[in-house]
Amino acid sequence: MAADARDQVTDEAGTRTPEAVVAATVRPSAPTRPGAPGLAAPAPQSPDASDPVCAAAPVPVSLPGAGGPRDAVTRLHAHGCWYPSATADGTEAAFICDRGGVPQLWAGPVDGDEVRLLDSSPDPVKEVAWSPDGRWIAYTTAPGGGEHTRVLCVRPDGTGRRILAGADAGSSAYLGCWTHDGRAVAVTATAHPHLEGMRHGSTDLEPTGAPLSPDWADRDGRATLLGGSWYASGQRTAPAPVDLRAPEAPAVRPGGGLSAYLIDPDGLASPVLLATETQAATLRVCDLSRDGTLALLRRGPRGRREAVVRRTVDSATTCTVPVADGDPWIGRFSPDRLTLWLRSDVDREYAALFSVALDTDGKPRERSVVAQREDQELELLAMAHDGSTAVLVWNAQGAGELELVETSPEPCAPDSAGPARPVSVPHEVVTRVVAAGPGRMLLALSGSRRRPGVWWAHEGVSLLRTPWSSRDEDAVLPGRPPVRPVPLRLAARDGLPLSGWYYRAPGRALGQPAPCVIHLHGGPEEQERPVFNPLYHELLGRGLDVFAPDVRGSSGHGRSFVDADLGTGRFAALDDVADCAAHAVAAGPADPTRLAVMGRSYGGYLTFASLVRHADLFRTGVAVCGMSDLLTFFAGTEPWIAESAVHKYGHPELDRALLHALSPMSRIDALRVPLLAVHGEHDTNVPPEESEQFVRAARERGIPAELLTLRDEGHDFLRADNRRLFRRAAADWLERHLGG
Repeated sequence: MAADARDQVTDEAGTRTPEAVVAATVRPSAPTRPGAPGLAAPAPQSPDASDPVCAAAPVPVSLPGAGGPRDAVTRLHAHGCWYPSATADGTEAAFICDRGGVPQLWAGPVDGDEVRLLDSSPDPVKEVAWSPDGRWIAYTTAPGGGEHTRVLCVRPDGTGRRILAGADAGSSAYLGCWTHDGRAVAVTATAHPHLEGMRHGSTDLEPTGAPLSPDWADRDGRATLLGGSWYASGQRTAPAPVDLRAPEAPAVRPGGGLSAYLIDPDGLASPVLLATETQAATLRVCDLSRDGTLALLRRGPRGRREAVVRRTVDSATTCTVPVADGDPWIGRFSPDRLTLWLRSDVDREYAALFSVALDTDGKPRERSVVAQREDQELELLAMAHDGSTAVLVWNAQGAGELELVETSPEPCAPDSAGPARPVSVPHEVVTRVVAAGPGRMLLALSGSRRRPGVWWAHEGVSLLRTPWSSRDEDAVLPGRPPVRPVPLRLAARDGLPLSGWYYRAPGRALGQPAPCVIHLHGGPEEQERPVFNPLYHELLGRGLDVFAPDVRGSSGHGRSFVDADLGTGRFAALDDVADCAAHAVAAGPADPTRLAVMGRSYGGYLTFASLVRHADLFRTGVAVCGMSDLLTFFAGTEPWIAESAVHKYGHPELDRALLHALSPMSRIDALRVPLLAVHGEHDTNVPPEESEQFVRAARERGIPAELLTLRDEGHDFLRADNRRLFRRAAADWLERHLGG
């Protein structure tokens, strides 16, 4: 289940429902300095905090200093660096690094090795954005490692740390773009349903009047090791059974509205409300025109994302273009705001670079494709600060290929692009590209034999690794280099082409069958990429092969492939798992008597489902943060996650019979083999009850089943100690049951 789900619902016929949109201008709370963020607008209107459609404007909360040492702390032997953001002149970069055991915010010169830790708190950092004026660094953290996030900012020297949004318990906030003058940053905020209930005068009821769950605010617990009882996860107890067939059973939790604001980190101006979406699935501010009159928003559920241009003066929507899933940073305005550059798959199988010519009111005049590939999608788009160059990253069967194109190469064609100039990259996958001064850029790269790192490049010059970047020593045991996977291609039983990456455990004779783990990624719209995966190398070190396929619904293979699992198509996706396992055997390496299935998030769902639908195929399984019942998932997940998931899985009220048939719990009596479930205690994307109920049901039927609950983790496991525990526990379990 993808965590990037947040923005608008559709009606039963599939058309867009009207959204409530409000705009306001800066309302100074103190004398506004020259050049402070302002939007040409009528008299400001403050959002009504009692209105359940609109979240109350965030109030910055100052925090004590949490800077770290100015010199590097004792580092993990193996760590990664990713998600860079550079100053306007490109001399310094902020980035995320887990050298301290958890992803934290660091900064330092691009060409030097003296880095500084800017926030030593244990909350994992997820996104980073340095302001164009260089005065602030905004970043997103996940308190307690859970799924609720908050947006903070800090000065480059580590002082002035404060929360900009998401300070209230149970609320979340997400980072958008900075204004081009660096005076304000866009933030999307959501109110927790409990807070909605408080607005209506209740402190212990949901808005529907139902009592709040006693463990709603906090999910504290301890890591449950193998052999522990399924319910041994600290203070939490087994949830009371819910009869989802009852008429009064909730389909989804109430709430889910999102509001986007511009926030001044200095606190000299009140927040500017840009947009509000009811029952939202996604809402992110991707760019603002340099004159502040137009905003580019990304909204919509998975599979139906949209780029929306809105005038800030009156909130009028002037342009709407469907865009592809994947990277949320979908495009940019040209400096004169008369051209919008977009990464879109509108009317196409694969995403391409579009230019949308706009008139002075922001309305589209024409739309054209300026860069495309026949069978590869554009997955990343970045622009130089002056708008003169676009950086394109194409997905070439899982690997990344980088190109530079000059925008507006001729004065008479301002919305055209010049010929593409390829740039060679040293590793297989590019995960992020940002401008780093005139003619320069920073790239986050990853590969099958390297941990994520940050590279510096000048146009036409070879890439150089930043001195403070990743460290790969001891990534695997001494004397055993990382395994490079080989691609496998096959056809599903209905003829649909499938593919994946096969990792062969070292030391085994070429023709000798091996125990094999079929590993399934999440999403479902994620894609298996040839990147360094410590879990895979843990399994390979135990003598277990790994086959990591893309079943239907995965990205990187075209829009039709992504949509092939919609509705009843998900039954075919479940068959894809069996077909991939059969191909791993037919291709030679895998032992048909020693197969296991494993996956995380949606891959965890596929694991549960495969164990009950293909009961005689696998000897065991490991399900990580997976859904075991799609109806209880919809009832327990975050409202904006539910809104986004409807298009992918089905409606929890209109399609209850389909969701029940697709749910592993509906076939639990078919389970024959032992399983391990793993879950983060703070996961509100896929609640831990999804693993608990499956493990409990397996044990009630005499099937060996264990649950490993990881403390201070959410849907993604981000802490080094927990990741090691997870890898060891999963490898121990699989090695024991496959006899590797």
